[in-house]
Amino acid sequence: MRLPFPLMFAVVNCLALIRPCAAESPQLPMYRVTVLSDSNTSSNARARAYSIDDTGIVSGSHSLTSGVTHASLWVFGQQIDLKTLGTGAGLSSRVIWPVKNIFGLVSGISLTDELDPNREGWSCGAFLANPDFNVCRGFVWDLITQSMRALRTLGGINGFATGTNDFAETVGWAENTVHDSTCIAPQIFQFKPVVWGPGRDEIRALPLIGRDGSGAATALNDRSQIVGISGDCANAVGAGTAKHAVLWENGVAVEIRNPFGDAAPYWNTPMMINERGDVVGFAGVPNDPDGNFTPAFRWSEKDGWHWIPFLPGDIAGSANSINNRGVIVGYSNDANGNVHPWVMAGGTLKNLNDLIEPGSSMTGPILLALDINDRGEISGTTTTGQAIVAKPVTRH
Repeated sequence: MRLPFPLMFAVVNCLALIRPCAAESPQLPMYRVTVLSDSNTSSNARARAYSIDDTGIVSGSHSLTSGVTHASLWVFGQQIDLKTLGTGAGLSSRVIWPVKNIFGLVSGISLTDELDPNREGWSCGAFLANPDFNVCRGFVWDLITQSMRALRTLGGINGFATGTNDFAETVGWAENTVHDSTCIAPQIFQFKPVVWGPGRDEIRALPLIGRDGSGAATALNDRSQIVGISGDCANAVGAGTAKHAVLWENGVAVEIRNPFGDAAPYWNTPMMINERGDVVGFAGVPNDPDGNFTPAFRWSEKDGWHWIPFLPGDIAGSANSINNRGVIVGYSNDANGNVHPWVMAGGTLKNLNDLIEPGSSMTGPILLALDINDRGEISGTTTTGQAIVAKPVTRH
């Protein structure tokens, strides 16, 4: 997940073309915050709750005193360190996407003991410190067996896993062995959007848009619908790889077209799809290849594309998750890089920190709202590195 911090202002005028969603003005609830326990009690501990399923199980990451980051699970208040795919003490792992199944299957990324001979850095370099250029692979961790297994690639070296559904299908992207001239050094190989499962060793690549060569699958539901991106190889972190936002339905790729069209061939990134087929994410705008002014959006086949308005004073953002009731969570930032979490229901968008009941044990305000389940519970992190869950409470 990317925090879009502004570097320039040339695109501000074009943002006036973005129409907000129609407002219906329902009353958002207040939220009671629970700080999740962290086995690391050092002052430099950093934890993030990236995913919360409909049973209340939370997954994310936390930092060890050594400085490495490990994928983490919180089950009924108890934390489980998911470890890594290797044995080296300096290896890191993370869950960095809403996972969305109720069977305790957790997907994410981990460094391995193997070194990458091409020293690509890969997509994982945006999320995991990797000074020795260890190979990065997608993983699935099983709550029942409490074990982590690596996911196959398409013959290449690296892979990246995002979400897993109730049918034990996991999506992400994986390298093949094709050298692509659109790759930006040190990236060398193409990578394709893939589905792993439901069989343990199954992997299949998804088709791309037109003549695109690389892409990624970011989220899926239980209705054979997958969303992601399609574009150039670039440097494997979005940007030009996100030339097109994509919906795959029963294996067929359909573009979710940004209203700016060919004027914004970058950063068009769906982050989540719910069981109704509603999609949320962030998208590019003209003259902004660095992604400093990405607005959030929601899309459905029935209603089409709608831009999500910014919080007052903010200039970039992302919609990270949507539940089956249509409630959306995300974050946005102002021109100084100050980040604000938000929740949106029926067209009403509010800063999540303005809806928190007094008396929580947070040591700082909420920084990121990262996922929401069908009970309306929101997972995220605070400015001081605490993983949190915000539960809706009835107004009196």
